[in-house]
Amino acid sequence: MIVVGLTGSIGMGKSTVAQMFVAEGVAVFDSDQAVHELYSRDGAAVAPVESAFPGVTRDGAIDRAELSRRVVGNEAAMKQLERIVHPMVREAQQRFFRAHGGEPVVLLDIPLLFETGRGGEVDRIVVVSAPPEVQRARVLARPGMSAEKFGAILARQTPDAEKRAHADFVIDTGVSLEQTRTQVRAVLDALREQD
Repeated sequence: MIVVGLTGSIGMGKSTVAQMFVAEGVAVFDSDQAVHELYSRDGAAVAPVESAFPGVTRDGAIDRAELSRRVVGNEAAMKQLERIVHPMVREAQQRFFRAHGGEPVVLLDIPLLFETGRGGEVDRIVVVSAPPEVQRARVLARPGMSAEKFGAILARQTPDAEKRAHADFVIDTGVSLEQTRTQVRAVLDALREQD
């Protein structure tokens, strides 16, 4: 089994690319989705996160906007949150591996692959990239996003050029969806040849 780490900075199109891999029959572990489930009503992270950051829950779930307001731009708070959530995400990932152990290629969608030092845990790294102006336009179009928040998020992420330099494959999403899909298929062909 080849374990592929899919990563890319905010607004690069990583989620779209991950769905293209799913459409090609690849089992994908989505770290963001795992966090979403941990934060949902009665999720495993709700009580410990509320304990660390009182007032961030609503109706038994984490209020992501409130939590974001509390931790974005506050390095100590972000580290505290990561100490709670990251081990839970890794447990979910281990369950994913057990469920898909017979697959020739599996993909881990890990936004902070480099930032959390997890590059050594995967066999190949795919970085999703786009021109800076495309990235900025995509991110600022999101609800609740501001230039300041975008800047704070970018400041915590490994620069795109550095990610690309450490990638086995780079998928450029500053092109049409069909051109992106062609790149995804080319990566899969290359991976299957290596298997």
